[in-house]
Amino acid sequence: MVIERFKDGNALPVYRRFRAQGRLAPEGLTYVDSWVDESVRLCFQVMRTDRRDLLDAWMARWSDLVDFEVYPVMTSADATARVLGSA
Repeated sequence: MVIERFKDGNALPVYRRFRAQGRLAPEGLTYVDSWVDESVRLCFQVMRTDRRDLLDAWMARWSDLVDFEVYPVMTSADATARVLGSA
């Protein structure tokens, strides 16, 4: 899970770049889905990859417009299996 904070709370440059250039994700990093808060200052985005370097490369392409927080997450089914095992 990636939390994006638009610099200066300004989403306009982010949306303009996205419209002009796309997501700019390297091969091997997959966009899953995203949600934007009602103030349009934060984006909560799920990206999928087994390689942190790909995520870092993608964030570097946006770092002039966005500050990032990254939280590795798993599905609820995977969490259940981890917590309960095969019990």
